[in-house]
Amino acid sequence: MCGRYALGLQRAEIRALPGYPNIEIGEWANETDFMPRYNIAPNSQAPVIRRRDASSPDLQMQTMRWGIPYGKVRAKSQQAINACSENIMEGAGMWNKYRNTNRCVVVSQGYYEWQTKGKEKLPHFTKHGDGKVMLMAGLYHVSDETNPNYFFAIITTNASPSLSWLHDRQPAILKSDADVTKWLDTSSYAWSTELGKLLRPTEGLLCYQVPKEVGKVGAESPAFVQPVSTRKDGIEAIFAKQRTKQEGKNEGIKRKRSLTSSVQSEPDRKEDESRKTECKKLKVE
Repeated sequence: MCGRYALGLQRAEIRALPGYPNIEIGEWANETDFMPRYNIAPNSQAPVIRRRDASSPDLQMQTMRWGIPYGKVRAKSQQAINACSENIMEGAGMWNKYRNTNRCVVVSQGYYEWQTKGKEKLPHFTKHGDGKVMLMAGLYHVSDETNPNYFFAIITTNASPSLSWLHDRQPAILKSDADVTKWLDTSSYAWSTELGKLLRPTEGLLCYQVPKEVGKVGAESPAFVQPVSTRKDGIEAIFAKQRTKQEGKNEGIKRKRSLTSSVQSEPDRKEDESRKTECKKLKVE
């Protein structure tokens, strides 16, 4: 499952698609509807890449809403944010009408997943280790209204062996320019086994624990994509506080010892003075 991801880059950098030099993007439809965020949740507006039309190789970016509505009521609670690769390859259910012509690519820096550890759920961020953006395979829906609305879902597949400890699913990631081009080529208006091969698990990703605050919808911070082990308000800060606290305790102990020493030395001085006085008396006598 993929229920949260990050895209906090500026729009110009998003257009450039770091790590995919041969993918050229034309216009960005509804660009101003997207605000760069490190905590993109379902029902948010976010950019995806698609063909301008099935017969043209020209690509465009378009801001769409995350979650394809389904059912007769089509309420917000009835949204498909993910699509299982197995169902898509089989052409099962609602995905059969999208897989031939409505394929898209969801742009991200990486995605969040929660590890269940006892009673705790610990968020982790997974991304490419080389700094390139993460392009996830997706499908999109266009409403049949006079002014159509656009919605998308992220395709998931089985987790790779190296990430199976975290969750049993992961997004289907398109790793190269060629993969992206092949996935977005809808000119045949048909599905193929070659397309299915693109929806395999991805190895070699970087994964680490991030702040729990990312779990709150609406919360926003660039620190959400930083490891808790290195961020300033994370583990290092905790250790620093512990060191400061310990140093304070040590200083307190030193002060106590100093005071004790002062108190103990007072009788000694009195005793010395008494002895001097006694000596003077002896000399006089």
